[in-house]
Amino acid sequence: MSGSGSLPLALSLLLAAASLISCPAAAQNEPKINASEEVTIHPSSSPIILQCNLTTSPSPLTYSYWVKNGEEISGTKKNSNTTEHKILKLRADESGEYLCVFVFANSPVANATIEVKASPDITVHKRSENKNEGQEAVMYCKSVGFPHPDWVWRKKVNGVFAEINNSSGRFFITNKDNYTELSITNLQISEDPGEYECNATNTIGSTSATTILRVRSHLAPLWPFLGILAEIIILVVIIVVYEKRKRPDEVPDDDEPAGPMKSNSTNNHKDKNLRQRNTN
Repeated sequence: MSGSGSLPLALSLLLAAASLISCPAAAQNEPKINASEEVTIHPSSSPIILQCNLTTSPSPLTYSYWVKNGEEISGTKKNSNTTEHKILKLRADESGEYLCVFVFANSPVANATIEVKASPDITVHKRSENKNEGQEAVMYCKSVGFPHPDWVWRKKVNGVFAEINNSSGRFFITNKDNYTELSITNLQISEDPGEYECNATNTIGSTSATTILRVRSHLAPLWPFLGILAEIIILVVIIVVYEKRKRPDEVPDDDEPAGPMKSNSTNNHKDKNLRQRNTN
């Protein structure tokens, strides 16, 4: 009985020893990458060099390359345990999440992440929006920079930008990473016109851009027609006044018949002929 009880114990000890031996071996086969620390882009800083060094390879290296914000950077493939990527233009649009990726012949892909941070910079926004009363207005802003900013919309009230009061329920804000959108439904000409500001803020800095909203009366589409109609009315009035002010001698006398006028002309002609005979 004692011999049979010691067999399972010996077997368990043997398995435990085997696991202790295999674990370090497995750990040694895992890839190890030494990568640069995160960096921040400043306008006055010098060019940035991102570096990755593959110190442990589980199988022969096929190639390596760089990725920015999920997209492969062209021209970065190489077959080397050490790779680097240079950022020469120190702009906010060069910031983001960079990965150095190592591809092996018989092992899963390995990578390391390097964050390149920058203050937000609003590159696209609608400078003005012109709508009619009752319509919907849409304003938007788009930025570059990393990390993605927190967006806030404000409206200028009494010369100061204040957060939008949405008590009417007509304001809708949509934020997604580096993009924000403000829509206002059922525009009111007495409440909604003015300056609106989008503000982007992340851990590095903050920036803003302004859009001017103009709201016209719902009669605005009729203004061109009303203008033409007014011109026609003015022209008709001018013609009528001109006809009223014609000189009296340009108007024929209705009391004088046309027959006698012809008779007088005939008589004058006869008198002229008679004078000529007498002279002869």
